[in-house]
Amino acid sequence: MYATQALTHVVPLAAELDKNKVTPGVLGFLVFAALAVGVWLLMKSMNRHMGRVNFEEAPETRAASAAEGTPGAPAGK
Repeated sequence: MYATQALTHVVPLAAELDKNKVTPGVLGFLVFAALAVGVWLLMKSMNRHMGRVNFEEAPETRAASAAEGTPGAPAGK
């Protein structure tokens, strides 16, 4: 059986549906709820990881930069 033949059998069934009464149903709700729970868990994990990040940069000492010979560091005597 070809796909076009199978499609011709399905098309009349779709024409019988009332387009004003078609809803997502229980499956649509379950998929939406699963996505919502997944996003909530991702946000909870992100907040936990962002709380562990230290945003303050450690100040670099002049002695360490002079010893390394980085440009822009003050020259020693």
